[in-house]
Amino acid sequence: MWKEENNTLYKRFQFNDFSEAFAFMTRVAILAEKHNHHPKWTNVWNTVELWLSTHDAGNIVTDKDLALANDIDKLI
Repeated sequence: MWKEENNTLYKRFQFNDFSEAFAFMTRVAILAEKHNHHPKWTNVWNTVELWLSTHDAGNIVTDKDLALANDIDKLI
């Protein structure tokens, strides 16, 4: 479940290993390009953390973030 905190949408994803995590990041990157909306993210081994906010709206959560979050969830 995405959590709204500090003017971002946040979600932590955990996978079986680094390869699965990296494959997920690749799919998210393709989605981000399609949405023209790019997350802040980190990856350590099998864990990917994402933060979404709309920079050109003053770093707040907007419909762009909600739409991307929804599409990211469909990847799992």
